[in-house]
Amino acid sequence: MQSFPAFFPLEGRRVAVIGEGPMADAKARLFEGSPASVVRLEATPPSLAGFALVFVALPEDAARAEAVAIARRDGVPVNVVDGPALSDFYTPAIVDRGELVIGVSTSGAAPTLARDLRARIEAIVPAAYAQLAAFARRIRARVLARRTDFEGRRRAWEAILRGAAGERALAGDQEAAEALAARTLDGETAAAGVVHLVGAGPGDPELLTLKALRTLQDADIVFHDKLVDSRVLDLIRRDAERVFVGKARGDHAVPQREIEARMIAEARKGRRVVRLKGGDPFVFGRGGEELQALRAAGVEAHVVPGITAALGCAAEAGVPLTHRDHAQAVTFVTGHAKEGAPDLDWPALANAKQTIVVYMGVDTAAHTARSLIAAGRDAATPVMVIESGATPHVKRARGVLSALPALIADAGILGPAILVIGDVVALADASAVSAEQAA
Repeated sequence: MQSFPAFFPLEGRRVAVIGEGPMADAKARLFEGSPASVVRLEATPPSLAGFALVFVALPEDAARAEAVAIARRDGVPVNVVDGPALSDFYTPAIVDRGELVIGVSTSGAAPTLARDLRARIEAIVPAAYAQLAAFARRIRARVLARRTDFEGRRRAWEAILRGAAGERALAGDQEAAEALAARTLDGETAAAGVVHLVGAGPGDPELLTLKALRTLQDADIVFHDKLVDSRVLDLIRRDAERVFVGKARGDHAVPQREIEARMIAEARKGRRVVRLKGGDPFVFGRGGEELQALRAAGVEAHVVPGITAALGCAAEAGVPLTHRDHAQAVTFVTGHAKEGAPDLDWPALANAKQTIVVYMGVDTAAHTARSLIAAGRDAATPVMVIESGATPHVKRARGVLSALPALIADAGILGPAILVIGDVVALADASAVSAEQAA
């Protein structure tokens, strides 16, 4: 560690900014909205006593050295713009969330890198965290008064901030949050458990939503599928319990009803439960069934949508699912319907001006091709098969509808995969086409 991070309280403090121009303006803007009083000075005064911090944005070396000497004589920490060797402290890139402040510093070596990291942090720390931090300050005295030992306080803070009270504070309902916190401190109720059905997207962890990432990092236990990429699993909080409940063709590691029962049981223990699914929970992910079971059991449940495979994998390949010249509609269907369900409406799917995306369609590809052609779809309609899309292991094969089964066999595609059927496939990126087996 080349420098030690520290935070200066600003309530009732005076900050001096010496100099003019854009850099001086930038330093002054750091304190907009803060309780500090900023004093702008064109030149260094004889004394800087009474200031908490001094920023120097003077162009001349002699003037800068004089300002540093006066600040140090008066015992005031000083920062010199573009002068790390003259500075007592560095100005970090700041993520401002009210009571919550995050600083990123490279010890003056690479401010641009610090700003880039700040941008990433801002993306994953929602503005609502300012409400959560303000809520924590308001109840802090009550927590300290009601829990006098360290371990008791730690458990109380976890139950409040990670439980229903914290959720209400993040949602902006401060009154309800404080009432729930009071009940927790009074011991009237155990921490209420909650289940989040979270979409992990098609594979690439950068396609996760910000809410999905926050939920993963708050989870106590995560039930995850085989389709969830290992890079997404790496984002789960380290001390969270992970339970594999994946399914493969003909092999259900854990029956669906047992998954639902286990989620309900963990939530009733007061835990924050995540059911992590590839793609989107509500697009052929059985999320609707799980939500029904959770609600029937009286368990609080929320859904965090994900980018479904059709969107993520097609976008990666440069295939627009709709296009004014080629497809005025897109239809998602499954190649593995519930046993006993009626077959798909093939005449409705045979319209040439629509795109069809078949999930889990490898095993039934021959039936799909025959049925569409029999219903009137042109046998030369372009098709693309995408296996493990949005992952480093992606495999694509492109050809025509009549050759779909052979296309899959020749490419060695076993699934999981989606089939994209329609004229839009001809618009795929050249880079995607060069990587595939074309028929």
